[in-house]
This record gives sequence, structure tokens and C-alpha cells, in this order.
Amino acid sequence: MTNADSTTSAPVFSVRNLWKVFGPKADRIPGSPEADLSAEELRARTGCTVAVRDVSFDVRKGEVFVVMGLSGSGKSTLVRCLTRLIEPTAGEIAIEGEDVRGMDRAQLRDLRRHRAAMVFQHFGLLPHRTVLDNVAYGLEIQGTGKAERRARAAEMVEKVGLAGLEGRRPGQLSGGQQQRVGLARALAVDPEVLLFDEPFSALDPLIRRDMQEEVIRLHREEGRTMVFITHDLSEALRLGDRIALMRDGRIVQCGSPEEIVGSPADEYVRDFVRDVPREQVLTVRRAMRPAVAGEAQGGPALSPATLVSEAIEAVARSGGPARVVEGGRCLGVVDHQRLLAVVAGIETEKVAA
Repeated sequence: MTNADSTTSAPVFSVRNLWKVFGPKADRIPGSPEADLSAEELRARTGCTVAVRDVSFDVRKGEVFVVMGLSGSGKSTLVRCLTRLIEPTAGEIAIEGEDVRGMDRAQLRDLRRHRAAMVFQHFGLLPHRTVLDNVAYGLEIQGTGKAERRARAAEMVEKVGLAGLEGRRPGQLSGGQQQRVGLARALAVDPEVLLFDEPFSALDPLIRRDMQEEVIRLHREEGRTMVFITHDLSEALRLGDRIALMRDGRIVQCGSPEEIVGSPADEYVRDFVRDVPREQVLTVRRAMRPAVAGEAQGGPALSPATLVSEAIEAVARSGGPARVVEGGRCLGVVDHQRLLAVVAGIETEKVAA
């Protein structure tokens, strides 16, 4: 999903040693001996609660960066700190190299109105306004002329699949349709980055899946940078180019879906991903072995990005090993034994590409 040059371009958001502490004299906690206390001990000793604890990460241009964790892990506080909807206690935040914590009120307004648009869980629609006027609201705040903002809003309404519903009010829409209005409103201001705070958690499973498909489609068409907050692992794996998994205010692992599922950093992550169908996330790189006795010349050819589930089908149909090929070069082969070992979570030697 990530743009090809995203790993070399400057990050959209760069976060270093970020803290958010709630409570009396909160600014004294980062860097103090108390900072290493458990949440319970810290509250008992200082009256403070640490929501975000010494967090660092970059969001690359054009990627979907997912922050996930259980309730109370700090993920929603973290995304609100990015635009200072919640004021950080300590640390550094930059958007394309510009210091967010050093911004004055005018610069913050510009950041929130033009550069980073938020899509909230509870939609935040104005009940007395039509779909079209709700979508145009951000442009109205920016001072865009009526004709221009309505034309832009109509374009976004069509983009999110709500054409024909422009004149309805939020109370006349389903939950999924209301969330599409919220998404269209965020897109209308043409932000550099979209911030999603658990936007689909209140939706029914089928509608939620439709909205996930919508995000995937929009990202594929526009390549827009997205930061997506969720507590749902399947949603994170489906949407994310990279996932930051949080626990007790810390990021315990950050990596691609394949890295999170295939190489969990600790027992907590391992428990988190235990029930994930590995064959639907891991690729054939984890199952490759060196080709022997002419195997590099025969059998079906697969790309290194092929999922193990697809490779199992290819090997079953051919009755023999399949080649993993990139740029005309055979990197290795996969057979039924290696593929099943990956599904079972049994470590196999990986062939270096």
C-alpha cells in the first residue's frame, strides 16, 4: 500500500520521546525516577496518570500508519497530541520538519484546518445541516467561497459513494452513511494527512468492513498519508502498512503486519496475534529455502509478496515446489512442508534475498 518512495522521503509526522501525563505537576514526571513506576504506583505516589510514555515514531509520506492497542493503552491520546488537541507534557512533534509544539494559535489553526484532518468515532456531524453542507463545513471555516465549497463538497460526496443523498440530514442516514459524510468532510479540505480515531468501532461488522474497503480504495486512488487508531487487530492488519502496538502508554512493537505476526517482540504481542490466520498475513519469504536439482527452472513462479495461503494453493495444484522470483532471478523455492511450518508457527530458515 505504501508509495515506493515513502521510505526515502522526509516523514510527514516525526515524534520523539513524547509524554502525556495527567495530574498535579505533570511536567515533573518525564525523566524523573517516578517515570519508571507502574501506573498504579505512580498514581499512588504522585496522583498522576501517564497516558503516553516516551513514544517515538515516524509516519512516512503516503503510508497508512496504524496505532492499535486495548482500551486505555494511550492510542487516542497519542493521535490527539499530534495536532495538540491534547497538549503534550514533554517530547518533540514535527510535521514535515516544522515544530508542532512551537506553533502559535494561528499556526495551530492552519495545521488543523488545512494540513491534518481528523475523522472521529462519533461522526461529529451538524444535525441541522444537509449532507452537502456538513461536507462543506471545513471549507466554510477556511473562508472558501460558497460556490467553490459546494462544488468541492459535491465532488467528495460522490467520491465516498453518497451521490443522491446530498440533501438529507444526518438523522436520515445510517451509521455507515454518517461515517462516510465525516470522511468526505475531512477529504474536502485536501489535508496532507488524515487522522482517524477509531472511526468504525461503533458500526455493525458488515458496514465496518465496507468502510474499511472505502479507506483502502481512497488510499489506493490518492496515496494520502493516514494515521489510523483502532483496537481491532484484524482492522489494523487489513489497513496498515505499518502498525505500532501500544500497551500502558508505550509502543511495544512497530513494524509491518508481517513483522508483527511473524516476529512478535514479546509475550504480550505474541498473545495479541495468537489467533491470527498466519497464512493470510505472512508471505513466501518466510517459507523459502534454496533451490536444488533444477528447481530454479521449473514449477510455478510466485512474487516475494505472495501470501502463504496463495502459495499453498499453487503448490497443491502443481504437485511440486514453487519458485519465488523477483526481477527474473529465483530467490528460492517453497514446498508444502515449509509452507505448513509457517502456518503452524514453526520457525524455518529464511533465504536471504
